[in-house]
Amino acid sequence: MLPTLFLLLFLLPSSHAADFCVADLTGGRLTPSGYDCKIESSVTTNDFVFSGLGVPGNTSNIIKAAVTPAFVAQFPGVNGLGISAARLDLAPGGVVPLHTHPAASEFLVVTQGTICAGFISTANNVYYKTLRTGDSMLFPQGLLHLQVNCGGSTMAVAIVSFSSPSPGLQITAFALFANNLPSALVETVTFIDDAEVKKLKKLLGGTG
Repeated sequence: MLPTLFLLLFLLPSSHAADFCVADLTGGRLTPSGYDCKIESSVTTNDFVFSGLGVPGNTSNIIKAAVTPAFVAQFPGVNGLGISAARLDLAPGGVVPLHTHPAASEFLVVTQGTICAGFISTANNVYYKTLRTGDSMLFPQGLLHLQVNCGGSTMAVAIVSFSSPSPGLQITAFALFANNLPSALVETVTFIDDAEVKKLKKLLGGTG
């Protein structure tokens, strides 16, 4: 009787949970919990490999910074796993302005140069540190934080991990000055005078 039972169990279709859910970026739906899964027979090793973090980003922009993301849109293997990564390049004078990741905490490791970094708690307490090669810092989910190259004339590089495949991003300065929110309203909520608001809107591409 027992050998027959074991044989039947062996022949039954497997009911174990899926080991992974590689994102179907071509036809899958994006839901709050992630993308639909690719059919397992179409999954390849390349879905679990990302090579972009070894390539310097282009810092020729207004903030002299570049972020190379390994989020689910670039790295489908992280779908549903609660993790992703990115490379941060900061040219001399480079800055990632005050920003937040609504969906993830961030863990940053400096691999080159010096980065001044910090975050502000909801009690408006500031946690700020000068980080050098090998140092790391944690930024809790949703809190405003920043990174600045404070190493003079040298490049700074960091590798960052996030607790979500899609951490999200909102930069405070762009949220205020790179859209069509009326200048008068921006002046009221920021206590910044009209000339400075218009200057920042012009600089960042805003209107209104």
